[in-house]
Amino acid sequence: MPQTFTTIAKFQYSSEAQIIKGRLESDGIKVFLSDNFTIDTDPLVSNAIGGVKLKVLTEDVIKAKHILNSIKKYSVDDEGKPITCPNCNKTEVQLFSTITDLKSFFAFLIGFLSGTLPFYSKDKYRCNNCQTEFDVNNPKA
Repeated sequence: MPQTFTTIAKFQYSSEAQIIKGRLESDGIKVFLSDNFTIDTDPLVSNAIGGVKLKVLTEDVIKAKHILNSIKKYSVDDEGKPITCPNCNKTEVQLFSTITDLKSFFAFLIGFLSGTLPFYSKDKYRCNNCQTEFDVNNPKA
C-alpha cells in the first residue's frame, strides 16, 4: 500500500518547519517537507509558492495536529517562563517587527548594510489581549 502524505502546516521559512519536524519525529511521526530547498535558495519566493509545507502520513494527521496545538504560540524569556504584559499581566505576548514604515525600513537597510544592525534593532512585544507594545528590557517604554 502506498504511503500518502497530508499537509498539516505551512511555514514562511524552513527553519521554523525544521523545528516542528524535529518535534513530530521525536514522537515517532514520519514527516516530509516540501519546497524547503526552493525557499532556502530564494526566501523571497516563500509567499509566492505558499511557504514550506509540513506533511505527515495521512494516518498520523490527528496525532500530529494534537502535538502542533500543544506547542505554545506565545513568547517566553530566556528561562522558558512566559513573558507577561506590563499593562494587563496576561501571557498572550508575541514578538513583532518594528519596521512599520518607509523611514524605519531605510533605517533597517542602512543598519544592515553598515553592519550596525544589532545596535539598532530592538525586541518589541505586543500583548494580544490589550494591544500594549513594550520592550522586555524596559517594560515602561
